[in-house]
Amino acid sequence: MLLQSLRLSAAYNQWVNARLYAVCADLDEADYRRDLGAFFKSIHGTLNHVLLTDRLWLSRIGVETPVSLPLNAELYADFVQLRTQRECTDEAIQAAVGALTARDLDRDVRYVSVMTGREMRMSLWAVWVHLFNHQTHHRGQLTALLSRLGMNYGDIDLVWMPGVARIGETVVPPGAGS
Repeated sequence: MLLQSLRLSAAYNQWVNARLYAVCADLDEADYRRDLGAFFKSIHGTLNHVLLTDRLWLSRIGVETPVSLPLNAELYADFVQLRTQRECTDEAIQAAVGALTARDLDRDVRYVSVMTGREMRMSLWAVWVHLFNHQTHHRGQLTALLSRLGMNYGDIDLVWMPGVARIGETVVPPGAGS
């Protein structure tokens, strides 16, 4: 059941990121970079942070090359490049989760905390749960910022992802209800 949940989370992550990046592409540069009071200040800062931390966790589990940057580092100044790299990272997440077996999930992941410098360890299943939870946390901030700017990002709850919610045998299309 946990593998199914992680695979659904990876698919949702990719779907919702694509939708939100499409909305962000319609922002003018000033709104995209404006300090709106979020933890990472702007929409640009928030998107950079989520990509950076995803790559940090992927490096800790051996999927990406090691990342050693502060959590507020700007990976890519250019939106198009940031979006392209987000898509590549979402593909890497999908592939890594798709390759998991139940036996893999209890493996310990050892790492050094960027925030405290302390050595830490947690089970691989908890790393994946944390990665997806962290994304959800910051996507909540992102959608609040987009709403503040009057941007409509549509229905992004999991139930509206194509192929998830069903009534009888009919797939309910996104935006068809709540």
